[in-house]
Amino acid sequence: MTTKIINIITATVLDDYVLQIDFDDGTTQRVDFKHFLSKSQHPEIRAYLDHAHFSSFRIEHGELVWGDYDLCFPMMDLYLNQIDKYFMMDAAA
Repeated sequence: MTTKIINIITATVLDDYVLQIDFDDGTTQRVDFKHFLSKSQHPEIRAYLDHAHFSSFRIEHGELVWGDYDLCFPMMDLYLNQIDKYFMMDAAA
């Protein structure tokens, strides 16, 4: 069994907190980070509500990273556009 490792090849700011993320298998996702950032109680995460700070991301080793890994997401959550799944689970409880 061979497992393909998925990498991000480009990420572009489309609007406010929306990034278009292109993966090396040809998949593209438009991921809106606003809900995640605004629902977080952690001040270091909420700091990324500042547009300049949010736009300071980079791609490192195929992953989307902000700061010194201050903010990063599991690859499959980005790939499946499910970064809010943890907040949705809390709301359902």
